[in-house]
Amino acid sequence: MRHTIDLSQDWLFTGLDGQIHRVQIPHTWNNLDGQDGGNDYKRGSCRYEHTFACPNFDREQEEVWLEFDGVNASAQVSLNGQDVCTHHGGYSTFRAEITSLLQQENHLTVIADNSVNTRVYPQKADFTFYGGMYRGVRLLIVNRAHFALDYLGSSGIRITPTPKGKGAEIRVQSRVTAGDVHLTLLDHAGQTVAEGNGTDATLVLEDAHRWHGTKDPYLYTCRAEVQMNGVTTDRLEIPFGVRSFHMDPKKGFFLNDQPYPLHGVSRHQDRKGVGNAITREMHDEDMALIAEMGCNTVRLAHYQHDQYFYDLCDRYGMVVWAEIPYISEHMPEGRENTISQMNELIEQNYNHASIVCWGVSNEITISTKDNQDMLDNHHVLNDLIHKSDPSRFTTLACYAMCGPFNKVAHITDVVSWNLYLGWYVPGLFLNDLWIGFFHLCFPKRMLGYSEYGAEGMPNLHSSHPRRNDHTEEYQAKYHEFMIRCFKRHPYLWATHVWNMFDFAADARDQGGEPGMNHKGLVTFDRKIKKDSFYLYKANWSDKPFVHICSKRYVDRCEDVTTVKVYSTEPTVVLNVNGKRFAEQTRDDHVFTFRVPMSATVKLEALAGNQRDSATLRKVNTPNADYVLKKSKNPQKSNWV
Repeated sequence: MRHTIDLSQDWLFTGLDGQIHRVQIPHTWNNLDGQDGGNDYKRGSCRYEHTFACPNFDREQEEVWLEFDGVNASAQVSLNGQDVCTHHGGYSTFRAEITSLLQQENHLTVIADNSVNTRVYPQKADFTFYGGMYRGVRLLIVNRAHFALDYLGSSGIRITPTPKGKGAEIRVQSRVTAGDVHLTLLDHAGQTVAEGNGTDATLVLEDAHRWHGTKDPYLYTCRAEVQMNGVTTDRLEIPFGVRSFHMDPKKGFFLNDQPYPLHGVSRHQDRKGVGNAITREMHDEDMALIAEMGCNTVRLAHYQHDQYFYDLCDRYGMVVWAEIPYISEHMPEGRENTISQMNELIEQNYNHASIVCWGVSNEITISTKDNQDMLDNHHVLNDLIHKSDPSRFTTLACYAMCGPFNKVAHITDVVSWNLYLGWYVPGLFLNDLWIGFFHLCFPKRMLGYSEYGAEGMPNLHSSHPRRNDHTEEYQAKYHEFMIRCFKRHPYLWATHVWNMFDFAADARDQGGEPGMNHKGLVTFDRKIKKDSFYLYKANWSDKPFVHICSKRYVDRCEDVTTVKVYSTEPTVVLNVNGKRFAEQTRDDHVFTFRVPMSATVKLEALAGNQRDSATLRKVNTPNADYVLKKSKNPQKSNWV
């Protein structure tokens, strides 16, 4: 039977400066890239070295493999001076067999390279390209009769559930090196519900419990066993869900034949201080925050995320858009890499119930216009997906300046746009016009919003928020409009806020904090939930709460100030300095009060059994810390 040996400890790391450090995996060398205000983006080639004793195994009956969960962006692996493998693509699993190379003591070397090149994606985008062995690494010891480990980093098993009335057919396709395959399907309680045999077997569930998003994320388990002469030599247990989905150009997304409007966020995986080298506990915290807000969909941008996070999406019931980092610029020499990354994305994530679509590209026309080679590559990727996985649909995210008639917007099954109308350009009302115009021109084409948002700094505030002031108040004002806008267009197949969390973008210098994109609803360190977080929670969550906005906007000059409250409850009572001040009942979850200022104003909001409080101060001079300071090195574009 297979077992693993963790290799995360005691690595020697040689950085770009030639200095040697002892590190543990996960690790990245540019976790602070761009955040010091400089332009010394740390891209290049670094070395990781590790020494380990030969594991105990039967050389006649077993094999030993190296398994890497992610090395960014290219990896050259050698063992005891012998080349083992090369992998191009920083976000996917890859493996290599090392049985014949093992000695009593073994020296493993990994060269991680995130250098600028024209072959491996991504190379140009509005996020930091971290280098390093930022996900796990281990030895995998298996019997020679095992589920294949050499096919695109996959498990070697594909599970395709097809609902049939109240039941379902579960097709299980296996790749094995030798032996027979026995299959057992288990329900959520671990009880056997079906059994079968063969490398391509279809098992029947007479009464199949549907995976129904956040409302009921029910998962079965497929226990797959390789058997030789009646002895089990390898075993995998893979969760899967039974669900169907489709879309209607007038009514939007349907899950299991029921209307299921998709509203959620996009997510970057990095966080303050650690970059991409995040732990499982950090993944858990991210998912808990996303779920708290009431999301039912996540766009996992702009690359393949950790397998653990896809597992979390399965268990929490998040409908997922998964994509490759084919982004911002078409590189003719990179076409092969887009294909290999797409193949890996599909094969490694095929069994996740949460994933409903594969994203082909993001903002590809921002640097490459109607280039025939680019368009041809999109057709190749779209056809590849349809052939490899006909059970899901294809999509892509278009750049704002990519017009509705652009050819690239009509290749995939559905399309979404990254639109920041009301942020990068004035006029929030333009969102309604744009959506309406597209729907008028293409009434049968499914349209979504893959990105929309505004920068919001929790330390910047204004009683009269304006576009580009980076205040927490304008961000909230922007999102209040967008929620109302989307309600006017119920045929959108999905909407994804950009972004759930602030994230590193080394070329940026905005909001008084260089190297960052501050469109997140939660700060980079996950410590502060901005007001906009509570706005969405009020609209999407069914958990009662009340929240007073602009709590950090303490010092105010006006004689009468606006106090805004968000709540899931229909009625809010506001107390001022211990006395009942006003009561409002609304159905849009936004309650606004005009409160006279005094030296100290103590606020208490009550909604059902929920309460929240804040304290304001009347001052004569505006607090200069609330106003955005102009950068000494003003940014000319979003990225370079």
